[in-house]
Amino acid sequence: MASGDQTPGGGSSKAGWLLLGGAMLLAAGSIGYNVYEGGGGSSAPEAAADGEPSIEQLQAAAEASTNDAGPWSDLAFAHFQKGEFDAAAVAYRRALAIAPEEAVLWSALGETLVMASKRDPLPPEALAAFEKALSFDPQDPRARYFMAAKKDIDKDHEGAIAAWLDLLADSPQGAPWEADLVRTIEQVGQMNGIEVAPRIAKAQGERKPALVAPGSGSVAGEAASSSLRGPSAADVAAASAMKPSEQRQMAEGMVAQLEARLQKEPKNLDGWVMLMRSRMTLGEPAKAKAALDAAVKANPGAAAQLREQAAALGVP
Repeated sequence: MASGDQTPGGGSSKAGWLLLGGAMLLAAGSIGYNVYEGGGGSSAPEAAADGEPSIEQLQAAAEASTNDAGPWSDLAFAHFQKGEFDAAAVAYRRALAIAPEEAVLWSALGETLVMASKRDPLPPEALAAFEKALSFDPQDPRARYFMAAKKDIDKDHEGAIAAWLDLLADSPQGAPWEADLVRTIEQVGQMNGIEVAPRIAKAQGERKPALVAPGSGSVAGEAASSSLRGPSAADVAAASAMKPSEQRQMAEGMVAQLEARLQKEPKNLDGWVMLMRSRMTLGEPAKAKAALDAAVKANPGAAAQLREQAAALGVP
């Protein structure tokens, strides 16, 4: 992670801010921010000869979409992958015109604007996008990460470290991005003479444990079934190599499998929380609410705990 003492706009600074890479994009508990799809659920564009949709095909699918932000998000991510950040920003804005309250799209736009900027390491428009994301979802991890980076740039290194530690404390145990986030904190601490090791240990120790099934005496997610865990590091790597339509299909497939398994293991509280989180990430709040209702019905003794988790996820 680059320190704010470095020259703003330097390539090393920008590389440092993006240290967390694709793993950070799984913070919501699904496959990635580019998995976002509005409630409409449009079909994927026809594949090109090599199986990869062309920009033209993605553009055509997006232009045909009037009430679904998904195709515009797919187009934006395709441009982003090609390093066409200005075009990606245009597409993200079109997606936001359809789904203006989607925090994940605002933070994606903010990151795109950071990458597009050749002078200002965190341009005002990007900061505004991150602030907008946080107004809709105060827990959006990408927005929180970059707002902490802003503190570092402004030479408030202690404030940046504190914000990153808060993000670490809020991250799921064993999250794919955890090691890189810890490394960022360690690097900024070392560069600025700030002791961080005990604070990192404290943040990691303060994280909420996984939910426990009533009367089980053990973590529900591990005790009930190993198949109900979230995406692994290998899943993250595989998803990052996919085209947007494949990533969406992978996410939806994993969520469908999770939902089916919960029908057989309704006492798995971790699984229900994972399902609610995934539904919210996919832009399906009604299905997230249905998952909450099903979880409470199956686990009335844990109703308050489940509703607390649902509220934190923004489930209506």
